Amino acid sequence: MNYEEALEFIHSTYRFGSKLGLERIKRLMELLGNPQNSYNIIHVAGTNGKGSTCALIHDVLMEAGYKTGLFISPYLEEFTERIQINKQHIDKDSLAWITGTVKEKVRVLLSEGYDHPTEFEIVTAIGFKYFQEQAIDFLVLEVGLGGRFDATNVIEHPLACVISSISYDHMEQLGDTLDKIAFEKAGIIKEGVPVAVYPQADNIKNVIKDLARSKNAPMYEADKNSIEKISSDITGQRFKYLKRDVFDLPEIKINLLGDHQLLNSVTALAALEIIKKKGFNISSESIMKGFSNCRFPGRFEVVNKNPLIILDGGHNIDGISSFTKTLREHFKDKITFFFGILKDKNPEEALKLILPLAKEIYTLTPFSPRALKAEELAELIKKQANIKVIPLDNYEDILHVIKNAGKNEIMAFSGSLYMIGSVRTLLRNNGLADNL
Repeated sequence: MNYEEALEFIHSTYRFGSKLGLERIKRLMELLGNPQNSYNIIHVAGTNGKGSTCALIHDVLMEAGYKTGLFISPYLEEFTERIQINKQHIDKDSLAWITGTVKEKVRVLLSEGYDHPTEFEIVTAIGFKYFQEQAIDFLVLEVGLGGRFDATNVIEHPLACVISSISYDHMEQLGDTLDKIAFEKAGIIKEGVPVAVYPQADNIKNVIKDLARSKNAPMYEADKNSIEKISSDITGQRFKYLKRDVFDLPEIKINLLGDHQLLNSVTALAALEIIKKKGFNISSESIMKGFSNCRFPGRFEVVNKNPLIILDGGHNIDGISSFTKTLREHFKDKITFFFGILKDKNPEEALKLILPLAKEIYTLTPFSPRALKAEELAELIKKQANIKVIPLDNYEDILHVIKNAGKNEIMAFSGSLYMIGSVRTLLRNNGLADNL
């Protein structure tokens, strides 16, 4: 099996849909020799901020000298982004032969009467096996969907759990209230395993607290009052961490923008405190360097300065709210938006956040079966606001708009990650991404 054949096999399993449950993945991992038991795992669930929190923890552990894996989803530009070690994507040859191994075990699984694993289960199995083969020290593991019945929850003994910001998303699978969603997300908490928790609303916090108590899991609440913001501009933010019982840190710089990223940072610090208390060598220097070097593509990412081009894959209401709040903080002028969203992401509410900031909007169709068509999105906008709106038939049309923009123009790409990744590739390939 070569790389292209591996991708074809992986993506062909999309037809099996998203089926939450642990029976298939548990048996598949048994057939592979349970590779997920070979390294220390930090398991991260939540609605928003999972990726940023994972990246911060990963980069600190790497700077501390540990061989550190990172498993994230979805990818922006290339599939191999999903499986990384010390910021290096899985190589194509390794992906090919490990996928071949997993495919063989899937045949055995099917012969035993199990349903076919989903695409995410296949990818999870590939990642776990690769990390075993590479003999990593740590794996920072991002949940796919939910937590309790997510394929990543096949792990039984993580070193630490992390719960990022919880809001409404995937309600058809996780429930129609925040309490229900919180219960599903917090389902990653294990008996006796410490859990670091993002500053949540009281009702969400109480759900997590009750579940942690039932599992005898020590809960470390990230305290928003432990952050003192010093400065913020489009190059990054500086803050002080006032909590000093574990780490004594001077001023910290991060490249991630928005107040929500300060809260993600304090959540990552709470997780790192747990790891430090477990006896691992996490120095102040590794935190400072890891945080300052951390970049997370597609999250308020400034890819060009003249004109200013920002990419943000805040694909749900909470994410778009954080994005627009950060835009208001840094810019007074109206903004040219390129916007694409999935049908099930509440586009009407998303537009209420974007339209007050928009000078004009170009609509795009994300590369997903669940996409809202550019023309349909344009019609929605026309119903809500008297603003110039142009649906773009293809992504190449973006280049014409940018090349005719003034150097002082502010251009923001927002919405589905299925759109942001394609835009990122397009801009890089056409010399319109100075910072990549």
